[in-house]
This record gives sequence, structure tokens and C-alpha cells, in this order.
Amino acid sequence: MVERGGEPVKRAVPAVTRAVAILRHLGRADAPVGVNAMARDLGLVPSTCLHILRVLADEGLVQMDPETRRYSIGVGILPIARTAIQRNAFIPMVQPHLDSLSQDFGATVLATQVTEAGQMVVVAISQVEQRFRLQVDLGSRFPALISATGRCYAAFGTLGEAELRNGFARLQWDNPPRFDAWLEEVAEVRRQGYAVDSGAYMSGVTVVAVPFLNSAGRMTRSLVAIGITERMAAQGIDRLAGAMIAARDELDTLAVGGQG
Repeated sequence: MVERGGEPVKRAVPAVTRAVAILRHLGRADAPVGVNAMARDLGLVPSTCLHILRVLADEGLVQMDPETRRYSIGVGILPIARTAIQRNAFIPMVQPHLDSLSQDFGATVLATQVTEAGQMVVVAISQVEQRFRLQVDLGSRFPALISATGRCYAAFGTLGEAELRNGFARLQWDNPPRFDAWLEEVAEVRRQGYAVDSGAYMSGVTVVAVPFLNSAGRMTRSLVAIGITERMAAQGIDRLAGAMIAARDELDTLAVGGQG
């Protein structure tokens, strides 16, 4: 990164960008992936994809099945991930609150963190044992503007209307809202301090999100509750949101105290 006119300017490093894309692709895959299929999915030249995979394999970050010649994520990624988790003081602080909310409301409750790539990554999660529940994995990534968290990000972010419109157009919903209606919901989030997505992102599923804001009033993290719509409605959306806000406020107080 260099500075131009006092502002930092990012320089693209294609090889690094492609290596990261490959690691994320393998991280999402349910089974080992062949070079040609991976190159096609990522828009890479197969020979380039193979070269990067070989380097990543040498470093232990990916592994290849010698019989099928297919690749999967390697165990060498674990020490890196473990260090990131251990050094993130927010995770041990938030986990008891997630557990409590999940037990009290019978929902999957998680914490997300905003990344520079315009995504939300799940950094902590709590799920209750139920016959039907929604599976979300630690480390899952979502577009920053999607669902209830996206409304929070739009309400407490830096994007202008044109940027929001462009980002919104790329989102995938089960039941897409109209952009103008979505903007009205974003404005409501600014007033009430939390967001609700009732079946727009996923049919039959309600998502409630409460943002964490930095000193500049920008969203950095969120608490998110996910559950079957009928079950969430029976628990009371306002009651759930109030409990999530209370947990967020307590965590903010702990964070400030820890800094002192």
C-alpha cells in the first residue's frame, strides 16, 4: 500500500489475490476439487491455478489426494486460524452472551465482524439442539449488504446511495425486496438500532441483527439471531432485539473498561 495525496492507495498483487481466492474456494467446498473445475469457477487459467495450488501444497495450506488429483484445504491453515481466534479478545467476551441468547430464545446466535473486503465473517456462534435448526459455520462469509446485517451495514457505513444500489444489485435473495423499500428499512434501522429480515434472504427464516459501532459511529461487528420465522415470532422479535441490544451494550462497556 502506498500513499497518494495523503490517502492510502492499494496496489493489486494478482498472485496473492488468486491464492486467497483458491483458499476460500476450497474452504467452502464440500468435497475435494479438481484443478479444471476450480479454475473454471474462479475464472483462472488452469496452468496458473495449478501453479498456485502446488505452492500452497508445499506450504501445507492445501493438500492433494494422489489418487484423484483433487485438492482440499490443508491442516497447515489451522495454526493460522487458531492464532487469529486466540488474539481476538472479542471472541471469548461475546461467547457467553451468544450462549445465553441462544438458550433463552431457541435460535442460532452468532457474532460477525466486518472485513475490508466488504464481507461479514462469522467469528463466534452458539446453537441449541433442536429437531430443526439452521446450520451456520464458524468462518462463514457473507456479503456485507445482505439480510439484516446488511441493513445495519448500510445504515451505519460509509457507502453512498449509488454504491448501495450497485452492491444491492449483486445480492442474491430468495425473495428480493425493492431497492427503494430496502432503503426505507435501512432508514428505520438508524432510528430503532436493529434490523430484521423476515424471509427476504431465506424463505421461512427470520434474521435479527444488532450492530456494534466504533467511535465514529461506523459498524464494525454485529450480533445476529437466526431462526424459523414462526418460532422467532412466537418468542417476540422486539423482545429478542431488546435482549441483543442489552448484550451489545454490556459488551461495549466491557471493551471500554478493558481499554482502561
